[in-house]
Amino acid sequence: MSFHPLGHVAPPVHLQFDDNRLLPLLFGEHDQHLARLERELGVSMVSRGNQLIISGAEDSVTVARQILTGLYQRLKRGQQLDKHDIDAAIRLSRQDDTPRGDDGGAEPNLFGSGNLGDGTSIKTQKRLITPRSAAQAKYIRMLHEQELVFGIGPAGTGKTYLAVAVAVAMLAKGTVDRIILSRPAVEAGERLGFLPGDLKEKVDPYLRPLYDALHDMMPGDQVMKRLTTGEIEVAPLAFMRGRTLANSFVILDEAQNTSPMQMKMFLTRLGENSRMAVNGDLTQIDLPPGQKSGLRDALEAIEDVEGVGTVRFSSRDVVRHHLVQKIVSAYDSRDRKKSSRSASPVMGSNKEVDG
Repeated sequence: MSFHPLGHVAPPVHLQFDDNRLLPLLFGEHDQHLARLERELGVSMVSRGNQLIISGAEDSVTVARQILTGLYQRLKRGQQLDKHDIDAAIRLSRQDDTPRGDDGGAEPNLFGSGNLGDGTSIKTQKRLITPRSAAQAKYIRMLHEQELVFGIGPAGTGKTYLAVAVAVAMLAKGTVDRIILSRPAVEAGERLGFLPGDLKEKVDPYLRPLYDALHDMMPGDQVMKRLTTGEIEVAPLAFMRGRTLANSFVILDEAQNTSPMQMKMFLTRLGENSRMAVNGDLTQIDLPPGQKSGLRDALEAIEDVEGVGTVRFSSRDVVRHHLVQKIVSAYDSRDRKKSSRSASPVMGSNKEVDG
């Protein structure tokens, strides 16, 4: 017996698909995509030929129908589909506050248009990248619209990956002449001397996530060629001092581990016709105790300045393994409880009071 969330149980909905060749891709191997939707939405699905029958609570059935219709249209456009896209569609449906259409209305497309707005898909040489949460869609739009954007939130939310994707797309279009990727080298102190090898060998391990993102979007030979010509530069934060970065897309990763002085230095490198993305997680600051994060300091100082955009991601936007989202949520919940207990007054009693 299938579990249905609270709500009115509607008559079963029948979906009919006009291309049977796409159904194995839509349903997944051994119908694993359908099983995932059943578990997450609390519906029951039965396939019969080119038809799919969905039963359950009315709201859940409506969401399942819209997700499957959007995924099917994605396949008809020749795009790929995997389990991560199923999770993304479920996540987007939960974060979407726009009204759902009735059976006669147009279905929203959960992959870069419709309820998320147009212009959020990023086409690179190796893949089409689409947002997997509402915050990701907002972030992509902001990277195109604003000259300086802060991406704040936990690991796994796609902050750096999407910034690199937008940068690669802008470089390919000629909107910018080069990409500059940077991060603090050894946490905030950038102490490289104790490491073996020359400067490149010392720095590369700390910049590996940026290289990985580049190789995910461009053929390897092109990445190497552009690194050689200087069209793409990957460098530690200390190398930014004294420069003016014009006609560039500049990305600072792990920005929470900068000092206020380093952050001010970096932000003032911004030159004509350039974009800057500054990403970090304020819950993962590795600075010495008592030293203020340059990222936190910058948000306090310039977040409200015209031309500066900020997107705040949460555990709901984690797009890695589903356990990562649960892990981040668990840590956040634990920290909130600790904060609440420490802030609660003790009124002549040893009993803790939760806020």
